[in-house]
Amino acid sequence: MGDLALADYLERLWSKGFKLSDEQVRFIYFGKKYTNANDQMAQIALETTLRLQFQFDGSFYIGLLELLKEYQVENIKEAKELFIQKGIR
Repeated sequence: MGDLALADYLERLWSKGFKLSDEQVRFIYFGKKYTNANDQMAQIALETTLRLQFQFDGSFYIGLLELLKEYQVENIKEAKELFIQKGIR
């Protein structure tokens, strides 16, 4: 994940066989803008959503973005700690 731009991350998902629809991609960017999240936070929220829901779930994704923003999470380590604390595994 790291410093990858969100577009590059989505492209990597595509190349690994995880095909998001155009509507889902638009929603991912909408959520990023709605919560004023940076690319890394959007990637963390998207990866966690896909890992836990086994598909893209827009409301779950937005909820994670809002949680990350509320707790001012700045990196993947902090995000994982917060998710454990909140029982999101």
